[in-house]
Amino acid sequence: MSRRLISPLPRQLTAAAARYTVQRNRNQQKKPNSSWQASAWDFFEKVPEVRFAGTWIGNAMGGATLYAGRRAEDGSIERLPHDHPASDIVEEIAGGPDGQAALLGDFGPHLVVAGEGWVIVRPLLEKTGTAVTGYEWRVLSIAEVTQHSGKLVAEIDGEPVEIPEYDPDAEYDHTVPIAIRVWKPSPRRHIEADSPVRSSLQLLEELQLLNAAVAAIARSRLTGRGVLLIPKGTRFPTSTSSPSDAEDDLIDVFMEVASTAIREPDSAAATVPIVLEVPAESISDIKWLKFESEFDDLAIRLREEAIRRFANGLEVPAEILLGLGDANHWSAWALTAEAIRLGVEPRLALISHALTVQWLRPLLEDHGVEDAEEYLVWYDTSNLRVQANRAQTALEAFGLGLISAASARRETGFDESDAPAAPPVKKTNDDGDDTDDNADDSDTAEDPSNESETSLPVSETTSIPDTLPASAALPDGALAAVDGLIWNALYAAGVRLRNRPACPRPERARAREIVPAELHTQFPVDPEKIDEWRLFDGAWVRVPEIATRYGLDADCLTGLLDDYARALIAARHPHAYEDTARVLRTSCLAEAA
Repeated sequence: MSRRLISPLPRQLTAAAARYTVQRNRNQQKKPNSSWQASAWDFFEKVPEVRFAGTWIGNAMGGATLYAGRRAEDGSIERLPHDHPASDIVEEIAGGPDGQAALLGDFGPHLVVAGEGWVIVRPLLEKTGTAVTGYEWRVLSIAEVTQHSGKLVAEIDGEPVEIPEYDPDAEYDHTVPIAIRVWKPSPRRHIEADSPVRSSLQLLEELQLLNAAVAAIARSRLTGRGVLLIPKGTRFPTSTSSPSDAEDDLIDVFMEVASTAIREPDSAAATVPIVLEVPAESISDIKWLKFESEFDDLAIRLREEAIRRFANGLEVPAEILLGLGDANHWSAWALTAEAIRLGVEPRLALISHALTVQWLRPLLEDHGVEDAEEYLVWYDTSNLRVQANRAQTALEAFGLGLISAASARRETGFDESDAPAAPPVKKTNDDGDDTDDNADDSDTAEDPSNESETSLPVSETTSIPDTLPASAALPDGALAAVDGLIWNALYAAGVRLRNRPACPRPERARAREIVPAELHTQFPVDPEKIDEWRLFDGAWVRVPEIATRYGLDADCLTGLLDDYARALIAARHPHAYEDTARVLRTSCLAEAA
């Protein structure tokens, strides 16, 4: 059953929805082929892998948010201010953020399975039946929306609701429902819908047959696993107290045990062997003839292969369906990000486009908003892209001066109340001794406990200064040389990264358009793979030469730059020249000229 989502009328745009209508296709000669969609929905109901795929996409889509935007000259989407008329309209789609999450989430299975669905917007009327007070939003499947005599008939809560077509030459009735068809066009015929399940229909039929075969094999292990040959006349030993037991045939006992095992698979009869006491000369004559088939194990392997092939055709990384058990938190996050980019965002774009051209822009045009065609409904998936377990990355970035202490506390689960107290400020008196601003001179002199405290000269400190002392300041030439070393190392790593699994083959064309030194910001790399893929091999061969030229410690500089470059890759952070001086802010470079 579709969910009922209520939204108020767009503020200041009460009469504008009259422009919205279902798309007409007057001269259509051939109807879209939709026969496959019924089979696709059958598999959704019967095959758990299909249901999981649709549900996963739907849940991910439900985590996105919609907003009103405007496309900038560089192609990016700029978010409009909240007081813009377009923002008012988008904020009230489906009743607000909660309804929009349900709307987007409900569309996931429709686009994965059938490749299309319907948005029905039904006006809510006052008792007079003429004044519209708001809108009810529904997401319906193709089975719930049919066409009869120029009208769409939608089944809502079991009741038929007629949706007449809009006639641009007639006065539009604002009290009638509105419908939007949202579909992923087939590359072969644009009017037809397409989905990943469509290309897997034959594969899913095979999977159903293999499921039935595996189920039959499981049952056969209880009842049909061969023939037991027993010498004629073999019976259970009889007891003198119950002479009638001698008439019990051994075969009847086996039949009873087998029937009990299939009725109650968890009973002892299914696993515990039958104990017989028979004459010694009969033991060798009792034989079990097995009717084993090589297809038993083959069917299981074929089923696993069918599931894997289906996973490979889902437009998301196969590991999403097959499981992330072998992935660490870095690679799991990378796979999820890839699934969002390839499987979730394209479907969000479809829905956003439909809401833009069939809802937002007509309302803006009727309200007289200039350049209405420049505004659009767009989506934000930043909530889905939050990297799990960022604590270690935050600590590494903080150690290199890339983020603030407040950011490091936030990413490691602490807040500002956990920040350390500021140490007392030291000052030097006329005699050259250190004193505290808040301390009384007489108390300090009389307190014997202060004798054990170590006083530091004013030029020394236990914390890292924001800038190097003047005596240790590096010349611009040294900074430029070190900056070049870092850039070249990241550039070489990016060139190697293009041919590594972190950069999938379908994305390598896009990767070639990205500066290699910044490729790691677009394609996540597991820190453990840096050495395995030899990303920094030969990156620091010129460090000793640079260090000697500017009087630096070569080993210290090599380790420092290597740690910094690895942290940049782990954090997906680009390098900037301004960061070079902060990177070199370390005691091992204090003797720099």
